[in-house]
Amino acid sequence: MKQTAMVLAVLLLGACTPRVEVMVPDKPITVNLNVKVDHEIRVRVDRELEKLFEQEQELF
Repeated sequence: MKQTAMVLAVLLLGACTPRVEVMVPDKPITVNLNVKVDHEIRVRVDRELEKLFEQEQELF
């Protein structure tokens, strides 16, 4: 009886194997580029400030 229960338990547990499924998303992947835009704005402002300081050296 014990052996039959063990065999039955092994067969039942063997049937519960995990399954991994890869699916293609239904919506396209979007990338938010706000960080890049902010960076470009900062670079422009920095360049404009450098030009201003070169022209007006007596500001500080």
